[in-house]
Amino acid sequence: MSGASEKGDAFDVDVAVVGAGLAGLKCARDLATAGRSVRVFEARDRVGGRTHTRRIGRGTFDVGGQWLGPGQRRVHALVRQLGLATFPTRVEGTKILELDGRRSEYASDIPSLSPLGLAQMQLSLSLIERARASIPPEEPARARFAAALDGATLETFRRRLLLRREVRGAMDAALRVIFGAEAAELSALHFLAYLNAGGGFLSLAEARGGAQQDRFVDGAQTLCTRLAEHLDVRLSRPVRRVAQDERGVTLVADGAVVRARRAVLALPPPLAARIDFEPALSPRRAALLHRYFMGAIAKVLFLYRRPFWREAGYSGELVSSDGPLAVTYDNSSHDDAQPALVGFVGGRHARALAELDPEVARERCLSALVRGFGPAAAEVEHVEITDWSREPWSRGCPVALLGPGALTGLEGALRAPEGRLHWAGTETAVEWTGYLEGALESAERAAREILEREP
Repeated sequence: MSGASEKGDAFDVDVAVVGAGLAGLKCARDLATAGRSVRVFEARDRVGGRTHTRRIGRGTFDVGGQWLGPGQRRVHALVRQLGLATFPTRVEGTKILELDGRRSEYASDIPSLSPLGLAQMQLSLSLIERARASIPPEEPARARFAAALDGATLETFRRRLLLRREVRGAMDAALRVIFGAEAAELSALHFLAYLNAGGGFLSLAEARGGAQQDRFVDGAQTLCTRLAEHLDVRLSRPVRRVAQDERGVTLVADGAVVRARRAVLALPPPLAARIDFEPALSPRRAALLHRYFMGAIAKVLFLYRRPFWREAGYSGELVSSDGPLAVTYDNSSHDDAQPALVGFVGGRHARALAELDPEVARERCLSALVRGFGPAAAEVEHVEITDWSREPWSRGCPVALLGPGALTGLEGALRAPEGRLHWAGTETAVEWTGYLEGALESAERAAREILEREP
C-alpha cells in the first residue's frame, strides 16, 4: 500500500512509528507482517530504547534493562520466536542487608530484620497486596478510594504503616530500584496500579520467581536488533513535529519528512510531551504527558578477575538503605568468563551521584560495595557507571512516573487513539507496566488498533 493515493493525497508509508525501542519495533514488525508499509524514526544512533547491550571487559553486559521473569509470556514467546537464549540470575549464597549503618546477613528470601520488624513487614506486604488487587488494571481511577489514594503520596502511607525505621529502610531500597524514585514523589494510587500490573510487590522485587529471574545470553537489546532486521528504520532522526488532518499524518524529523495514513508514538510520555503537535493534543492528554517524570537510575557494573563473593559464600545480593547503592546482584557473564556485580543507584541517591565528578562517583559506589562485601571488593578491574538521566533520549530510567492527582484527574487519556495517532510504550501497558513485557503488550494493542481501522 506504500505510495498509494487516497482522495488525491499521496502517502510515503501506511504507518510511521516514532521510537525504535522494543514497543515501536514490535508494533512495526506486526504491521509489516500484516502487509502494511512502515517506517520507524529513532532519535538515537541505535535501536533498543532503554535496552542497551555492550561488550565490556570479557563479557557482554546490559547497561539498560536486562531481565525477564515468570508470567512475562510475550517476552518468552518472542525469545523462542527469535531463537534467543537465556540463563538464570545467580542467587545461591548468603545475602547482605544494610540498614542505618547496621550490616546483617541472611540465607533465606526473608531479610534479617528484628522479630517486630519482620512482623510489621509481613503485615505491610499483606495490606499492600490487598490494596493493589482492588485496583482495576485498565482504569485505576475507578478503584474504591481512588481519589484519596491519588491525592496522597506513597510517603503518607509509608509513615502510617511502616513504624519501624528498619522496615522503612528496606522499602526505600526497593522503591529506588523498582521506580527510581522516593516514596514522597509517587502517587499512592500510581504505586498500587504499577504493582498490580506486575503481579505484586514481591514479584517485582525478587530474583528467584520474580522479575529479575533470568537474563539474556546475548543481551536484552538483541530483542530489538533482531526485530529491526528487514524493517525501514531511520536512525538519528528525532521527530520534532507531528501534524495530522482527516486524511493522514505528516511527521517532521531532523533531515526527513514523511506522510503516513497513521502514526504510532512509542516513546516515554515526557519525551512525547516535547513534540510539537498540530493541531494541539487534547487538553487532557497534553496535561497527562506533562505530569509524567522519569525515574532516576544509575546502573553500576563492577568487573572482577574472580567471583570473590561466591568464594566467600555470598550470592552477590546486597540490599542497602544507606546508599548510594540500593541493591546489587551477581551479574557475571553467562559463561563466567567475566565475573561481575551490578549495582543500582536510584532516587535521591542517583540525583546526588549525577552531580559528582565521574571519578568521585566511581569511588563512592566502590566504597559502598566494600562496606557491604569487605576488602575483597576493592580489588576491582573496572567500574562502569551508566546514568540514564544523562541520556538525552530517555531522560531517566526505568520508567516514567506520576505524582499525586494525575490518575484521577486525567484518567483514560494515555492509551486511547487520538485521531490518527496511536500510543505505545511500556508506560501505556496494562500488564507489566515499565517492563519489556509491557512494551510488547502496548505494541500489540497499537498494531491491532490500526489494523481494525485500516483493514
